[in-house]
Amino acid sequence: MRILLISSAFSGLTQRFYTELNDAGYTVSVELHLGDVKQLLEGVALFKPDLILCPFLTKRIPPEIYENYTCLIVHPGIKGDRGASSLDWAIQTGESEWGVSLLEAREEMDAGDIWVNKTFSVRTTTKSSLFYREVTQAAVDCLWEALTYFHSPDFRPQPLDYDNPDFKGKLQPTMKQADRTIDWKKHKTDDILRRINAADGSPGVLDEINGKPYYLFNAHKENQLTGKAGDIIATANYAICRATVDGAVWIGHTKPKTEAGKAIKLPATFVLKDLLVDNTTASLKKLLSKPIKHIDIDYTHAGRQLPCQEVWYEQEGKVAYLYFPFHNGGMSTEQCRLLLSVYQHLLTLAVDVIVLMGGDDNWSNGIHLNHIEAANNPADESWQNINAIDDIIYQIITTLDKVTISAVAGNAGAGGAILALASDQVFAREGVIFNPHYKNMGELYGSEYWTYLLPKRVGSEMATNLTEQRLPISAKKAWRIGLIDKMLDKQHNIFYAQVKHLANSYANDVEGLKRLLNQKAKTRCFDESTKALVSYRQFELTHMYANFYGNDDYHEARRKFVYKTATDKQTPENIAIHRQTQKATNKLSLGSMYHFVWQDHYGLGDQEMDEQHKDLFVLANKLVDSSSKEELNNNIQLLYQHVKEHFAAEEALMKQVEFQGYKGHEKEHQLMLEKLTAIDHKINNNDWQQVDVEDFVDKWAKHIINSDMRFETYFKKEGVRLN
Repeated sequence: MRILLISSAFSGLTQRFYTELNDAGYTVSVELHLGDVKQLLEGVALFKPDLILCPFLTKRIPPEIYENYTCLIVHPGIKGDRGASSLDWAIQTGESEWGVSLLEAREEMDAGDIWVNKTFSVRTTTKSSLFYREVTQAAVDCLWEALTYFHSPDFRPQPLDYDNPDFKGKLQPTMKQADRTIDWKKHKTDDILRRINAADGSPGVLDEINGKPYYLFNAHKENQLTGKAGDIIATANYAICRATVDGAVWIGHTKPKTEAGKAIKLPATFVLKDLLVDNTTASLKKLLSKPIKHIDIDYTHAGRQLPCQEVWYEQEGKVAYLYFPFHNGGMSTEQCRLLLSVYQHLLTLAVDVIVLMGGDDNWSNGIHLNHIEAANNPADESWQNINAIDDIIYQIITTLDKVTISAVAGNAGAGGAILALASDQVFAREGVIFNPHYKNMGELYGSEYWTYLLPKRVGSEMATNLTEQRLPISAKKAWRIGLIDKMLDKQHNIFYAQVKHLANSYANDVEGLKRLLNQKAKTRCFDESTKALVSYRQFELTHMYANFYGNDDYHEARRKFVYKTATDKQTPENIAIHRQTQKATNKLSLGSMYHFVWQDHYGLGDQEMDEQHKDLFVLANKLVDSSSKEELNNNIQLLYQHVKEHFAAEEALMKQVEFQGYKGHEKEHQLMLEKLTAIDHKINNNDWQQVDVEDFVDKWAKHIINSDMRFETYFKKEGVRLN
């Protein structure tokens, strides 16, 4: 069955539908509705779907589509609910139950016949969180039920009927800022929280601070502090605390309103720093009744001391749980350094297991693009940010006296997905989406030791597929390919209970823990002797330096992402299989995991021989960086000629000194030359794989360490130098 996803963006829900259907064996493609109706119709005609699903739409589907295809739209509302602000109204008005409908596309928005509707309890939380969890899961449940009806001759969808008591919803207007306005002298804390929660993610609540307009996001209820309603009474963890008529709320993020509309959402104290530098200035007199209290958080103390606190830990017996629910999953330089310091504190505790909990909705998404864009020098901030997250991952990888676990409850992308892999064990909640790639951000290479961690778990070929294809994968597929160790329950509360049970199982099994830690230390020592972590980091950062300072591709992509000004005019081919005009070429694009780095322990102590060996690594890298078949042919010939000449010189020297291992050494040389000939043949037949080159270089490195080292030892014993 062929299913086409039409969506305004490759959003989280669209990715969930995409992975669910792919995992189930459906033929799935995506066509983004970018406003060009002719192009949209072309995409539908190219794919020829049996069914069209629309998980996320901001534009109407033209009648030429829904009149000729079964076209089902996801609407986040109960039966009868209609309008673009469905979830906003549900949260702001305090609905206790809401739902998701899968309904047919019609000219009148959200008025089509309903195929399936699922309901859920509404948590006190943000719109983003409710959408990530309850709405997404309900939509997936609707999807699978609708597919059971698709070929059923007796199925009839339910038409919109407000006389039916089951239809409790209504047509609601698009929510405006006037509907969201906060009256600090009137509205109570819970009402203010609902208003900010209903606008969280987008568009935020437009408010006024010291006579200037700002959008408010990321609010939390304060249970102790009080003050004059509307005043900023405290700051902590880059958040501000504003008093209400019956308490106070913490506001974690704000964004200034500008005439051009270009502004960046950042932690509140970053945006308001000019106002908060000196709270005795005249400009704040009408804003403040009392001096602003700054609260320092003791991060070495267990538990969440403030509602706005973004990093904390809990200790239960021999297990420590480290939480870092950073807003939207981005991790700035400061946040990375804070997280590292808390992790290092956990290393000093009498615990045997450390569980990295991340955040409920976003486990982590790597470096913080908003912070980088707002920096005085984005290139420098990018460099500091990537090094700061690398420092965390290095610390986790090299933790040898404790078992480390990543408990991934929310989606993980880019460096955040790789961060999870640094632990000994990775447990993921069913329904989590992983995006373990970087290149969509202006061909960003990525760091976080991914060239070590990713192939170590899934193998070189799969690692290449994941990073080159740039596609999301489900927790189910991640488990199947070995990216994660366990997939646990889809419900958050059950998932966390399972994580705690598994963590305690490790901690309570004294002998098993000892064996595991011994094996962990042996593996780390072996890996380090084979190739040092510093080599992976150095090579990755060499590429990242070029991304940050060498051209503007990454910076331009980041700006478009931060300011939501993407100008894509066509659906990317990697998700639109109907627009793939030819098979992807076998060449590596910039950003591939394949690279070959000379290691000091390859050295024989002879300058001439070592230089020849080093040259092979240079030529191998040139080969995998080839951008055309002509370059491939030229570079394989250069590599072959270099190897052949080196082997010939080495064999002549062996004969001259009557080296007893000559025959075996010569045979190894011949086998490696045959391997290069086979690669050349594959290149000519467009059938080569990057793993072929990696396999050759691995064999070469082992040949240096074993055979060439024996050769060099023989010369030393005989008192002869290689040169």
